[in-house]
Order: sequence, then structure tokens, then C-alpha cells
Amino acid sequence: MNLTGSDTGGRPRAKRFGRANGRPNLGRPNFLGRQGVIRYAKPTTMDEALALLGEDRWRILAGGTDVYPAQGAKPFRDNILDINGLAALRGIAETDGHWRIGARATWTDLVRHPLPAAFDALKQAAREVGSVQIQNVASIAGNLCNASPAADGVPALLVLDAEVELRSAGAMRHLPLGDFILGNRRTALHQGEMVTAILVPKRATAGTSAFVKLGARRYLVISIAMVAARLVVDAGRVSDASVAVGSCSAVAKRLAGVEAALRGLPADTSLAAAIQSAPMDELSPIGDVRGSAEYRQDAAREIVARAVLAAAGHAPSDKAAA
Repeated sequence: MNLTGSDTGGRPRAKRFGRANGRPNLGRPNFLGRQGVIRYAKPTTMDEALALLGEDRWRILAGGTDVYPAQGAKPFRDNILDINGLAALRGIAETDGHWRIGARATWTDLVRHPLPAAFDALKQAAREVGSVQIQNVASIAGNLCNASPAADGVPALLVLDAEVELRSAGAMRHLPLGDFILGNRRTALHQGEMVTAILVPKRATAGTSAFVKLGARRYLVISIAMVAARLVVDAGRVSDASVAVGSCSAVAKRLAGVEAALRGLPADTSLAAAIQSAPMDELSPIGDVRGSAEYRQDAAREIVARAVLAAAGHAPSDKAAA
């Protein structure tokens, strides 16, 4: 859909819609009390999308796998900016300094793309995001913007030192992923901004990685706890370690104490003992229907050990625990 026209002076144009007799009224305004007119737009260029973002508040629609379940049977009250016409946001590419994952890249895109072994944890996490049907349409960037403490992709991106690229009509900026997700359902997105890519610096793609998820069952489950680990091994010893835990705090966290405890150790099964005594002060789990805070704390330490051993090549490749 082309959103520019002479009647708007070359500016992007959005459809306005409401509902009558349960059917959408495309192209006709619907006034909903103080809410005013709901707008729907599907731009075909980044310039169109960013211009629209600069003129109003929008709810961005990509895969829709979080938007539609959250909406349920309630009528839409937000303007909808559908970015599925933006081909520039799809795909995964290698540049001189980064791997660039477009904001519309899906989990299936990621799994199928040839990437260094350091991405193995992220690919394993991708296979845990809902069903295959969900993985085919859900965007990786949407997983970050949803900002759930149980977002499967976040720990694996944290151990890759991922950054988020944010664009508005007038500027572009980059934020470390740890600074982008601020809390449960809260991000650092400013008014008029959208995520356009996830960037993984090549310096963070050395070594091997693994992901372990703990759930109440094997498939289609929200995490009780999950861990991603990336190890760089030189001459049989751990020269660098990155470990992140999700579902055990308001946002997924890197474990600085565990990482420090692992560096310099032989890359063998003795790593598990070091993990048992390492501090995990970053974690602050809650209790809910999936598990108590105490259970999560104990489980996190166990699956950190499993993920680290798997990254070192000393554990089964099975990526989930039930």
C-alpha cells in the first residue's frame, strides 16, 4: 500500500477505520469517545514508516504473535502501524564489524541462516519460541520489544553482547540490549522510534554456546528459568565466559560473578563445581504459578552448570529440561 498522495502534500497517508456491525470500516473514521480516530497504516518504505511514527502514537505490528493474544476479543484502541511491507527490515547479513539481524527477521530465518557456533544458543532458543508455526512469523525484535522476563531470545542475545538499533525520522542510535529492556514490559524506546535491527559485534562471536530452558513440560511452555552460556577456550582453558539467566529477575541478567569464576579454569567437568560456589547476586526471582522463588534460585544454578558444560562440550546437546 502506497501511503503518499497529492492530497497530503507528499506526506504518508494512513487509513482510518472503526467497526460497524462487527465489521471493519476501512477508510471511514470511527470516533470512540476521547480516543478519537483509530488509524491503520502499512508503509512500504522506511521513510514513510518513520514519518508516520513522528506524527502520532502507534502500536507496531510485525509477526503479531504477541499483539493478537494480548488483544483477545477487545476492540483495538491503538493506531496500528503494520511494518510487514518493509522489505528493508527482513534478513540477516554480515558486515565488516557486525552480524545484522533485521527487525522483521523471524526465528525460522535465524535457525536456517549459516552463523558462527557462538550463535548456537540463540538458535536453540529460537526452537523453543512457541510452535514451528509461531517461529515462522514471530520476529526476533518483537521478542525484545515485548520485554517479557521470560523472553527466550534475550539471554542468548545478551551473551553475544547484542545491541539494538533504534531509528526515528531524525536520528539513529544504538543501545546495548541490557540498556534497552528496562523491566517487565518496559523498554527504552522513545516516542517516534522503532527498532530496525539487532547488531551482534563480531568480537563477541568467538567460541561456542549453549542454551538450556526449564519448563513444566517439554514443548510450548513459558520458562521457569533459562540460561545461555558462551565460552571461549584456548589451550584447554576458559579464556572468556558469558552467562545470562532469564525468568529469574524482572529482566534477564548477565552473571558477572559466574563469568569471573570460570575464566582461567580447565574446560572440563570441574566447571560445575566452580559454578556451585559462584555468586549470583543479579538474580531476584519471584514466585508464581510456575514455581516458587526458592525453586527458581536453585534451578537457575543447576541449569547454569548444564549450559556451561554444554558450551564446553561436556553435556548432552538436549536444550530443555522439564
